[in-house]
Amino acid sequence: MRATAAVLLVLCLLTISHAWDCQEVVNIKNLMQIDAGLGQVVATDTSQIPYYLVGDKWIRLPGSLKHITVGPAGIWGVNKDYAIYKYVAGNWVQAAGLLKQLDAGGNQFVVGANINDTPYCLTSSATVGYKGPGSPLPWTGLPGAVKYYSCGPFGCWAVNKNDDIYLMSLNQDCQNKGWSHIDGKLSMIEVATDGSVFGVNSAGSVYTRDGITASKPEGTGWSNIPMGMLMGHVTYDLGRLWVVSKSAVTMVCTH
Repeated sequence: MRATAAVLLVLCLLTISHAWDCQEVVNIKNLMQIDAGLGQVVATDTSQIPYYLVGDKWIRLPGSLKHITVGPAGIWGVNKDYAIYKYVAGNWVQAAGLLKQLDAGGNQFVVGANINDTPYCLTSSATVGYKGPGSPLPWTGLPGAVKYYSCGPFGCWAVNKNDDIYLMSLNQDCQNKGWSHIDGKLSMIEVATDGSVFGVNSAGSVYTRDGITASKPEGTGWSNIPMGMLMGHVTYDLGRLWVVSKSAVTMVCTH
């Protein structure tokens, strides 16, 4: 009886640990993609208008972007033609190269994937120092093929065209030891500034990776976060889980 009670208590605690209180974000509509990091939140809508969250107000940024990211490497984005931009002193400055998705969550370095699913990395010195066309941009090609790619303090996570999940240790100089396969299937994945990992699968379900630490960056397993609707995109920062549904409804959830 005691053993049964103990098991039930553990199951109850596990359920509670993944209970999230979600509310619809009513002051922004039709978001397509969202990214959070270092206390900042950026997003793009279905018209490819970029936004920056200030308090509870969404401030429209200049330009047109289909993907935007914020983190230790700054604010970066790509447009419908895959051109790359960095936000410098209130304006977008174009950077060399073409990417369909990129991420600024690494330790001041940027990673991304091009239309052929080739992963790239930009060193921290080049990322931080980039101010315009005169600054060097030595993009480093990485092994493998990924369609979505995100980094945090304990490593970089990615998914490929088959929704397979991979993890790579990557330093500020883009040095790495290749990819390690991780169990599960996800269509997109995001790593938070604190190392937390969240993702969405092709069925629109949201998952988080449990047990991630500096000594065990791969974590221990996946846990589903019930949402009540089909989700397409997710990001997390400072206790807030931001999710965008496949019908362009944005939710913010707290634990």
